[in-house]
Amino acid sequence: MAFRYAVGGFGLVVMAFGGFLLVREPEPWRIAGWLAGGVLVHDALVAPLVIAVAALAAAAGLRLRGAARAALIVAGSLTVIALPPLLRPGGVANATVLPLDYPRNWLLAMAVLAVLAAGYAGARACVRRVARRRAAKPQG
Repeated sequence: MAFRYAVGGFGLVVMAFGGFLLVREPEPWRIAGWLAGGVLVHDALVAPLVIAVAALAAAAGLRLRGAARAALIVAGSLTVIALPPLLRPGGVANATVLPLDYPRNWLLAMAVLAVLAAGYAGARACVRRVARRRAAKPQG
């Protein structure tokens, strides 16, 4: 319980420091608008999509375990973060503004996420199988 209080206290200190930095900005309302926009994007886009995917999976008879759910939530968050460079129009006047191949990097991040989630789920299934075999083996 003390650990939770320590983590909560640390979070409050970090939030207070962020508020202090926000107030020192010349136009804090612009940053506050971006922060509010992030909350709105989450509540209006990410959360309903996660709920819709979970409902569709349940209707199809699939049980999304923790690793699959976590991977879908992280994939959605990464996609929302990557949307501006992914949807940018054609070329840019200054090549140093968006110098990377963002669609490729987004696909690589999604592939790494899928491999990690599948690897975790597979390792967990193997551990459970070994535990069941040991429990079923007669003691002697």
